[in-house]
Amino acid sequence: MLRVVLDTSVVATAFRSNKGASFALLQAVASNQIRLIATPPLFLEYEDVLKRPEQRVVTRLSLADVDQVLDALAAWIEPVEVHLHWRPQLRDPGDELVLEAAVNGRADALVTFNIRDFVAAAPRFSLRLAKPVEILREIRDE
Repeated sequence: MLRVVLDTSVVATAFRSNKGASFALLQAVASNQIRLIATPPLFLEYEDVLKRPEQRVVTRLSLADVDQVLDALAAWIEPVEVHLHWRPQLRDPGDELVLEAAVNGRADALVTFNIRDFVAAAPRFSLRLAKPVEILREIRDE
C-alpha cells in the first residue's frame, strides 16, 4: 500500500471542495487504498489551519465539526515519530514539518501542490514529490 504524507495545503483544499483530487485522496485514505502518515506536529498544523476563521468560512464547518473530522482523520493516520531533524532544509520553516514526516516515516511520496517548495531538499532524502492528481492516477491504475 502506498504510504504518503499530505502537505497541509492538500488537506485544507480537501476540506474546501469535495470535487477535486485532494478530496478524492482523503476518500482513498478512508477506503484504505493509501496509507496516510504524519507526525504529531504535522497533525497539529492540520488542526491549526482547518480551525482558522477564514478556512471555516469557506468550509462552513463549526469548530465542533472540524474536531469531528479531525478525529476521523487521526484514526486513519499512521503516526510517525521524528527521530532526526535536519533543519533547515527549506525556505519556509512551516514546510519542515511536512518534510520531517515524509523522511522519518519513509513515505513513498510527499503529496503537495507546491513541488517547488520541496524540490531542493527531496533528492537529499531520495524523496518522491507528487501532486494529488498523480497519486490518484497511480492508485486507479493498480
